[in-house]
Amino acid sequence: MLSIRNLVKVYPGPVTALQGVDLDVATGMFGLLGPNGAGKSTLMKIVAGLLEPTSGEVTLDAVDVVRNPEAVRPHLGYLPQDFGFYPHLTGESMLLFLLKLKGVDAAQGQKRLVADLLERVNLAFAAKRKVKGYSGGMRQRLGIAQAIAGNPKLIIVDEPTAGLDPEERHRFYRLLGELAQDRTVLLSTHIVEDVSTLCPRFAVIRDGKLVALTSPTEARASIAGAIFEGTVDAVELTQLKRTRRVTQAILYEGRNRVRIHEPNGTPPPGFEPVKETLEDAYLVLMQGAARAVSNGASGNDGKFNRLSAVGEVRP
Repeated sequence: MLSIRNLVKVYPGPVTALQGVDLDVATGMFGLLGPNGAGKSTLMKIVAGLLEPTSGEVTLDAVDVVRNPEAVRPHLGYLPQDFGFYPHLTGESMLLFLLKLKGVDAAQGQKRLVADLLERVNLAFAAKRKVKGYSGGMRQRLGIAQAIAGNPKLIIVDEPTAGLDPEERHRFYRLLGELAQDRTVLLSTHIVEDVSTLCPRFAVIRDGKLVALTSPTEARASIAGAIFEGTVDAVELTQLKRTRRVTQAILYEGRNRVRIHEPNGTPPPGFEPVKETLEDAYLVLMQGAARAVSNGASGNDGKFNRLSAVGEVRP
């Protein structure tokens, strides 16, 4: 069990990146969803023992990550948002180098372990190929190979699918899903599809605060029957944004195809009810959190975004 209590991080400036985060994460896949700059990477680095918090506690199976990171590190696997490789090394040589840096060994020897890891992430065919010739998805899989070396209890992946094409993204989804069967995988992302595909539970973070802990099913249910869609011109869209909660506006055949959230079920003329999505729920929550901040409120209303002191949704 990963346990986070009252975690605060203030950078010089001062800039408060985390504002009292409380969270418990059990075995399986868990998502941390939020916009860029929300504090996700700061939280991941603290959990990985790479950054000291200003205050608060992080424990993995009751071992203090903050006070004793060396004791926890052998049980952690970490794939940061920007993972550097030596482009002129082969995938095999790069992974062998990383295992030596991490101090990971195996009874059958490191070369055999490298071969097994490359097979596990479906890169055995490219073992002798230089990393500079790898696609973005192949590089991410190589990063996961080093992260799972040593069979860690907790794997942390920070924005792992950003920049991947759809085929590579879904290949990576399958790999992460397999890894989460017998360990904790903490996935940080700003891509709603990542969470919708992989995570039975997830938290939403904004401005360094957790504003929700829920599941994709619960999140969608919280706005069921309240999402409507219609087509408007530019002038009408401007007016809608002033008077309604617009969750999405995309150009379609030269006009704006707009989705709005209407909790009272009375949309403007020309709008029809549509099936709610997790992206709708996420955007509704983000807009609600932004209004709460602008109004000086410390919390949010509604079942979807109401939190207890330990980060559990209250009924």
